[in-house]
Amino acid sequence: MVEYTDQTGKKIILNKTPERIVSLVPSVTELLYDLGLDGRVAGITKFCIHPELWFRNITKVGGTKNPGLDKIRSLNPDLIIANKEENRKEDVDALAGDFPVWVSDVRNTTQALQMISDIGNLTQCHEKAAEITHSIRESLVPSSDWPARKTIYLIWWNPMMAVSSDTFIHDMMRCAGFENLTASSPDRYPILSESQIKDLDPDLILASSEPFPFKDEHLRILRDLVPRAQILPVDGEIFSWYGSRMLKAPAYFNWLRRELSASH
Repeated sequence: MVEYTDQTGKKIILNKTPERIVSLVPSVTELLYDLGLDGRVAGITKFCIHPELWFRNITKVGGTKNPGLDKIRSLNPDLIIANKEENRKEDVDALAGDFPVWVSDVRNTTQALQMISDIGNLTQCHEKAAEITHSIRESLVPSSDWPARKTIYLIWWNPMMAVSSDTFIHDMMRCAGFENLTASSPDRYPILSESQIKDLDPDLILASSEPFPFKDEHLRILRDLVPRAQILPVDGEIFSWYGSRMLKAPAYFNWLRRELSASH
């Protein structure tokens, strides 16, 4: 019997190494796969699209905001992994009455690396977790020869919504070499009017692929709104998935900087 503390400060007790894990967090599901836990994950959400093999074959328990609690209970998990922002507190509390529920709370890359290490400890995959975190620390560093561009990162369209410094996305923007123009907002996800976007006068607007799927029509409107700015759709998974997907970020950021330099 081992006691663990999650990233919200809550303690859980595991009587043995978990063999029936339910993940309610898409980025964590991918991490569990990369930790080598094939065969030990019993349930995932319908948004856990990576890896495709698990998405096709592992039991779906609903969405992140509306999981099927009875479905989860029927799987008799010995560990449930949730996230403070992505999952509703009432669902987490209801499940925690019957099962150990470990909750992550990730708002920057440091907390993401700690989360990977913690889940490695929970699942007794210490060495693989250490390998992943070491690789991320070694490669995910801001480029020193890239002039920071004043940037707005949009995650939603109607209303237009950006990100503050109290988000993992902000920290990934820093690693990519972008200056977040809405970093100082008191709201984690500030809503911006067209006039506010004009006043911010960005060099660059990044339109994320998730949670809102920006289309060409939205990009055209943004180009008309701020004609001098570069407008670019970007892979939202790279900027917002805080598990082993971070391993793919350095190559993507290098590609992104090349694309922007070529089109500038």
